[in-house]
Amino acid sequence: MKLDPFYLIVDSAAWIERMVPLGVKLVQLRIKDRDDASLRREIRASKSLCERHGCQLIINDYWRIAIEEDCNFIHLGQEDLADADLSAIHRAGTKLGLSTHDDAELEIALRAEPDYVALGPIYPTTLKAMKWAPQGLDRIGAWKQRVGEIPLVAIGGLTVERVAGVFAHGAQSAAVVTDITRNAQPEARALEWLAATAPWR
Repeated sequence: MKLDPFYLIVDSAAWIERMVPLGVKLVQLRIKDRDDASLRREIRASKSLCERHGCQLIINDYWRIAIEEDCNFIHLGQEDLADADLSAIHRAGTKLGLSTHDDAELEIALRAEPDYVALGPIYPTTLKAMKWAPQGLDRIGAWKQRVGEIPLVAIGGLTVERVAGVFAHGAQSAAVVTDITRNAQPEARALEWLAATAPWR
């Protein structure tokens, strides 16, 4: 499976409405602590926007709702994976991305037959407290050897200036949150990302 090299992660349909028309082709909707009705509204709006612009939408965590809303790609962290019904996900034909941070998590992820594996944090990140130290670029190469043909996504502390190293070590896609969403000019920064990742597209 081919992933776009620029993988944007945002927390609302409003962000998707701002970013996707710029040319973003891969976006994850990661929403926390919302009721089902609100989640479904955000997912439906995001799905419509992404379909209109030829962008792949990935839904974080809410695999049941994603299947019910006919979304074709979900992403799960390790805790969510432990509670998920993998047979239902595969039966629905839904693609699956999984987070990993250490060797044990990678083994668990590979047994689930994912469509991609994410490794993080590559660099220090301010997004959330992490019990894992930054993985560094060399870990990307080690993970790539272990996952083989499965696409590898790098995440955590990534910037435009760091992206070439991520791809040089074997990642297929670079996932980005704060370098866009906390930027004073997020649209301009997204265009920089699109330009910087173009050689790997």
